Amino acid sequence: MKPKFAVTMGDPCGIGPEIILKALTRNHDIYDTCFPVVVGQKSAFQYVARKMNIGVNLKDFVSDKTASPDTQQIYCLDTELPPLTPEIGRITADGGRHAFAAIEKAITETLNGTFSAIVTAPINKEALRLAKVPYLDHTEMLTRLTNSTDTMTLFVTGSLRVFFYSRHIPLKDVAAALNSEDLNTAIKNSCRYLEQIGIEAPRLAIAALNPHGGEQGMFGQEEISLLVPAVEYAQKNGLKVSGPIPADSVFHLAKEGAYDAVLSLYHDQGHIATKTLDFHRTVSLTMGLPFLRTSVDHGTAFDIAGKGLASEISMVEAIRSAVIYAW
Repeated sequence: MKPKFAVTMGDPCGIGPEIILKALTRNHDIYDTCFPVVVGQKSAFQYVARKMNIGVNLKDFVSDKTASPDTQQIYCLDTELPPLTPEIGRITADGGRHAFAAIEKAITETLNGTFSAIVTAPINKEALRLAKVPYLDHTEMLTRLTNSTDTMTLFVTGSLRVFFYSRHIPLKDVAAALNSEDLNTAIKNSCRYLEQIGIEAPRLAIAALNPHGGEQGMFGQEEISLLVPAVEYAQKNGLKVSGPIPADSVFHLAKEGAYDAVLSLYHDQGHIATKTLDFHRTVSLTMGLPFLRTSVDHGTAFDIAGKGLASEISMVEAIRSAVIYAW
């Protein structure tokens, strides 16, 4: 049987519903390897389909035993919220509320065994705040709602894989967020998660924080005081870890095959490298959950929502990545 994936709507006022509908109506080969079920307010999908002139038949997903993938229709698992006509291109509380409801529904059904993985469309943090959702982002939602620990984000772009030590914190706080215990844990988990996706004896590189890796303390002490000891500790424990390697070269080296992955120390350090390499085909994986979650690498793009300009490529890649990596 083909694996069933929950594909969450994202913020209905952004490009989420549009890229999902485009992905599933234009790329029928997806159905050769999996059974995607969209999760979110059905009326919102229907509204976007009409507005974008996307011909689609949305069918209620009722039973995971009787339904089967069909390129002539898209199955939809509706949320229990009232019908919605999304205010396309605007940040709204309704958008945040419906985005969260879809994620919550997908998590519940996946934990119950209905789905084997979750693929997510983008959400908006301000909309979540307006809706009084008590979580900052997808990773926090997934971590808290599954009672998970040690979750990590892994970006995959072609041959380049990038883990993130930290995510959404101000740049000025990154250095202070570095500590020996968390670094040791992040390195150990990065290697463990690489093994989980099928890489034996993984080689991990640690990105440096400061220019030129600190130049022996000339441009910062973090490499000497924290990063080098963390690498040495990992090596003593049998892990193949190198670094810290200056960030202006480590991602290129990993892309060329010198390493299986890079541990990036902060959000933009790794995001810039992967998205510059291939913006549309970068896929985000959340590791450390009871199931795999994959996602597009971009945001809600309110500026182009409703204009028919959004590319579905990253959504297609996220679904295909779920087929490759789901356990």
